Amino acid sequence: MRFDEPVLLYGAGREALSSRAFLKARQPDLKVYVTVDSGTADIPETELIAATDLPAAIAARRFGLIIKSPGVSRYKPIFETARNATIPVTSNLNLWGASFRQDRTVIAITGTKGKSTTATLTHLMLTRSGIDAGLAGNVGLAPLEIADKHAVVIFELSSYQTADMNFLPDVAALTNLYPEHVDWHGSVERYYADKLHLIDRDGGFAVALGAAAKGNALVARAVRDHRRLLPELDAATNLAIENAVARSRLRGAHNLDNALLAAQITLGVGGTIDGIMQGIAAFRPLPHRLEEHRIGDLTIVNDSISTTPEATKAALAAYPGRRIALIAGGHEREQDYAELAGLLARRGVHVLATLPVTGFRLAQATQSRAPEIAVLQCADLEQAITALAGRRELFDTLILSPGAPSYNQFKNFEERGHRFVDLCKSRFGQGA
Repeated sequence: MRFDEPVLLYGAGREALSSRAFLKARQPDLKVYVTVDSGTADIPETELIAATDLPAAIAARRFGLIIKSPGVSRYKPIFETARNATIPVTSNLNLWGASFRQDRTVIAITGTKGKSTTATLTHLMLTRSGIDAGLAGNVGLAPLEIADKHAVVIFELSSYQTADMNFLPDVAALTNLYPEHVDWHGSVERYYADKLHLIDRDGGFAVALGAAAKGNALVARAVRDHRRLLPELDAATNLAIENAVARSRLRGAHNLDNALLAAQITLGVGGTIDGIMQGIAAFRPLPHRLEEHRIGDLTIVNDSISTTPEATKAALAAYPGRRIALIAGGHEREQDYAELAGLLARRGVHVLATLPVTGFRLAQATQSRAPEIAVLQCADLEQAITALAGRRELFDTLILSPGAPSYNQFKNFEERGHRFVDLCKSRFGQGA
């Protein structure tokens, strides 16, 4: 692959850094520009083009290719402007496909929730089966960083990445499908279509579906030919996996579903039952996903990665029999919280602390549907922890599972999760 004109990187995160390194290795003298919508463009050996100057730069054809980072919506009008000027828009993932796809087994895993855990489990199961497998995408390495290092590559992909993925996997897996990322995609319908683009294509690749995806009519149509579906696990394998999960660090019924899907994928590409069992045993929870901390007799659960109501439901279901304080709410994505509010009391929630912006709707719905739950509407996470400390007698488990993104108050879910844990240690720790 050779680049005959300068290249523009749109976005300056981890993938942009790996794209720059890839370009540098291929063509050391290639001119590279960078554009960001906000923040700094700290990419080595690049020249900044301000977002406001892009139309003029496109008209002057200062570059011949745009490599778009996943967080930048492909529906921004500037990309249509570029295409009309015959300047293509690609991605780190698609550059990997053009450079390294050949002679590799590719497993692509997506879904609204559970994709990171499923991809991590699949990687563990395959490597424990003696298969040379690597993990890339939103977990593990960026696609261009993993390059040609492994015979089998497992990609954990967001809807941002599946939307314009231009090569076919050998196995495409979908955990579930719920509304999310409406702001990036522009509508729920477009989000569904972009997510399902992973499987809704011609080709002889295999498809594996999680339990929550199997009953979805949109998913069924996207599969097209149900002969694509990998064989279901037999009863004995199912039972063995259930027993292994029960002894593991995988909490909740949703994580059993993730393990079963990972096992189906593993067997579909030549893994072994023994490798599956070893992979389950080796699993450690990913940071910010049901990440447990013990402070005295209080269990603290950092589930900051939860950005949908469905993820919050799964987090609560993982702690049956507990008296729960839940912190929820965040950036607005027009999601429906009515069903979640109706489930809180049955899931053991005794007190709910809500955060702007979506927390206002959740608080209202909870006060209407479960008036027995103490509802504390808070301005920020620090105020929520302080308010809950005053109701300490109501709960033995404190869960941050926002059911919404973090962008209105934090840089990302990681920053939100770290802040939560630090505040809890300070407020509930010994001597506090």
